[in-house]
Amino acid sequence: MQTTEQKYADLLLNYCLQLKEGESLFVSTTYEGQPLLKEVYKQAVEKGALVEVHIDFPGRQEIFMKYAAEKALDFPPVFTAKAMSDFDNYLVIKAPYNLRETSGLDPERLQRRQKAMREINENYFKRTASGEMKRSLCEYPTQASAQNAGMSLDDFSKFVFEACRLNEDDPTESWLEVRREQQKIVDFLNSKETIQYKGPNIDVTFNTKGRIWINSDGTANMPSGEVFTAPVEDKVDGYVKFSYPAIYMGEEVENVELWIEKGEIVKWDATRGKSFLDRIFEIPGTRRFGEVAVGTNYRIQKMTKNILFDEKIGGTIHMAIGQSYLQNGGKNQSTVHWDMITDMTKDSFIKADGEVIYKNGKFII
Repeated sequence: MQTTEQKYADLLLNYCLQLKEGESLFVSTTYEGQPLLKEVYKQAVEKGALVEVHIDFPGRQEIFMKYAAEKALDFPPVFTAKAMSDFDNYLVIKAPYNLRETSGLDPERLQRRQKAMREINENYFKRTASGEMKRSLCEYPTQASAQNAGMSLDDFSKFVFEACRLNEDDPTESWLEVRREQQKIVDFLNSKETIQYKGPNIDVTFNTKGRIWINSDGTANMPSGEVFTAPVEDKVDGYVKFSYPAIYMGEEVENVELWIEKGEIVKWDATRGKSFLDRIFEIPGTRRFGEVAVGTNYRIQKMTKNILFDEKIGGTIHMAIGQSYLQNGGKNQSTVHWDMITDMTKDSFIKADGEVIYKNGKFII
């Protein structure tokens, strides 16, 4: 019988990345991710892949951001730059030590570092959008993530593995069924232009003409379960209050409210963390939206303060300020991509070209 790590590695390499003999694979994780990393490495080299590994250690980001000289702060990491420009596959195994490592750091130094990473990030977005580089992002349970989610490590592990469908006899076939069901939704949405999200916390209308809705079926993120696109940049209007805490770079902002006119966020507020929100909205590109989406993973019903899971919660929508995904046809550019989530399970609906297609947390098409 396969171990959970063996099933996980098999799913990541063969379903998510569809790794082939002779392809290059760059794996990034921490020492906490070793159990899964070892199995991924073993299965990948057995397939004849060319594997390189980057393993992070506790406190590295904090040390660098506090003590790096100015020249180092402006110098892009060579290893990562090479991977983003040349490798065929990129796998990120999130296995954090400390989810608040970057909170409280000097925002000017953080912005400066983001500027140094701009070319690397642009390469990443271009190559993943074109399919030149396949990528997958997953989570390996750690004590830090479990505590952040308000769970024991054992309970969080069960949550992660259930969300990834690793408890199924054939996880790949289970995700293929998700793909088939969600494809019906994106095919329908791709025939529409004007979308409205309406509920107690939201009344936003946006246009998707010329944009592509994508079926997030677990290949790029594991787990997944969402459909998403990039709105036309100057055709988003309305108001939204995000009912879930918005978390970015280790900072948590509660009850974010946004007022939008002709695609631009013209006013904002929050009950906690507004000063951080103010700083983010000073960064170019953050006052427009790069993504609009609907979460469809009903195996995820509890917020974990981990966006990999939270944005997929069945019965929610999320909107991301900042960078668009090029594969959707989006044009907004920013060093920031920040997903914010609100509940749609009560007195809520989604309309497409005036037709109600979603009601109280479920598609009805």
